[in-house]
Amino acid sequence: MAVSSDQLSFVFGLLGNVVAFCVFLAPVPTFYQIYKKKSTEGFQSIPYVIALFSAMLWIYYAFLKPKTTFLITINSFGCFIETIYICLFLFYATKKARVETVKLLVLLVACGFGLIVLLTHFLAKDSARVRIVGWICLVFALLVFVAPLCIVRQVIRTKSAEYMPLPLSAFLTLNAVAWFFYGLLLKDFNIAIPNVLGFVFGVLQMVLYKIYSKSEKDNDLEKQGKVSQLADQIIIVEENQLSDITEQIIDIAKLGQLEKIPVVLRANNCGLEADKDLNVQMEPIKV
Repeated sequence: MAVSSDQLSFVFGLLGNVVAFCVFLAPVPTFYQIYKKKSTEGFQSIPYVIALFSAMLWIYYAFLKPKTTFLITINSFGCFIETIYICLFLFYATKKARVETVKLLVLLVACGFGLIVLLTHFLAKDSARVRIVGWICLVFALLVFVAPLCIVRQVIRTKSAEYMPLPLSAFLTLNAVAWFFYGLLLKDFNIAIPNVLGFVFGVLQMVLYKIYSKSEKDNDLEKQGKVSQLADQIIIVEENQLSDITEQIIDIAKLGQLEKIPVVLRANNCGLEADKDLNVQMEPIKV
């Protein structure tokens, strides 16, 4: 029994909703950390404002096109969850970050989206309106997919995959695949084309993660080896030189997490020499 394109588009649309749902929930650990620390620290609100603007655009486009129910459902959830993220950010952000976020919201959401809706509604006819909004969504989606290049650049520069978690990259890649086929089956290239770029960048991120996560593991093993060698060594110092050796002990501790540095203190009291063990307590220091 042959499967129709409508049935396939339903399957890929449903898959796209499930995967995109997980992608939208990806920042939850970040905001839990913000909630615990009562501070946004170095986090930026830009990704969440852009995600909100993008979701609103796709909802508007979906209302102009038939058979795009799945776009409405997932982007409605996107608007809801991104609004929560932004509200939490505004609550815990500094005054400067709060002002910048409000300015961005006014610029993109109020002015940008408002102007797009008003101009396309009153100055364009039905068919032209769909094409114009579709092109706007396509261009903006391409810009959103290009944004991870900043993270890719940071990973290559620092040789660390810390800021590019593998599960998120995998979900983004799968998300791009699902929406590409959904757009292709609907013959809607405004949906399909941006996700080609999304797939390419998703694969690139996973390849970089594999390369640099292996490099990080090798460095950690090498560091642990150095720490274990240092921990087995005994530092012998004269009693009156104990204060001078403190800086050296701290430098050694910075190479890893050492709770104790073994030190033998050689005392000289009344002409009699004796060795006694002295464990210098050190707090673990992370590099």
